[in-house]
Amino acid sequence: MEHKIEHKVITKHGKRKRAVARAKLGPGEGVVHINNIDIDNYEPKIYRLRLREPLLLAGDIARQVDIKVNVHGGGINSQAAAARLAIAKALAEYSPRLKKVFLEYDRQLLVADVRRKESAKPNRHGQARAKRQKSYR
Repeated sequence: MEHKIEHKVITKHGKRKRAVARAKLGPGEGVVHINNIDIDNYEPKIYRLRLREPLLLAGDIARQVDIKVNVHGGGINSQAAAARLAIAKALAEYSPRLKKVFLEYDRQLLVADVRRKESAKPNRHGQARAKRQKSYR
């Protein structure tokens, strides 16, 4: 009796500041798209390299799956961090042994950075902590 291998699609999300990324991982041949742009064409280069980190750590496993990421909100840096987190989470669920590898390399691959912009206070020139300058003359 032959066993059919289950190929379910894994959906994970990642957040960083205002950016939210949703990653879909399914069987394939290693194609990765971020907002319908192939990862090889993603610019600037520094963010492309950061997005590749979980794929390089995954090695052969990354070549067995296709990943499609939709990311919106925030700036380009936050979007790249959110997408990187979503990709790593999806890969870790696909292959649980990767979880330890990711955590040893960089905890930010699996754990979201919860810091947000501090809200501005009244009578503070629009900044969170800036105060009116005092003059003692």
